[in-house]
Amino acid sequence: MAYVIAAPCVADFSCAAVCPVDCIKPAPDAHHLEQLFIDPDRCISCRACVDVCPVEAIYDEDALPGKWQHYAAINREYFAEVKL
Repeated sequence: MAYVIAAPCVADFSCAAVCPVDCIKPAPDAHHLEQLFIDPDRCISCRACVDVCPVEAIYDEDALPGKWQHYAAINREYFAEVKL
C-alpha cells in the first residue's frame, strides 16, 4: 500500500526532499502551499517521508485515522487529474 498525506500537512517539503522516487508534489496552482500529495502509483512504501514529517501527517493507507480516510482518495484523484 502507498502512503497518504492527510490534513495536518504543513507543506514544509521535508518529505519531498527525502523521497527516493520523487512522488510527493504540491498542487500545481498553489500560491500558498498548505498540502502536499503522494502519487500512489509511484510510492514504493519506503517510509522515508513518514520519519521526517514534523506534524505526523503521513500514514500508510491502511492505517489512516478514520477522520482522514478520505485523504487516500484526495491524493489518488489529484494525481489522476495531473496525468490526464
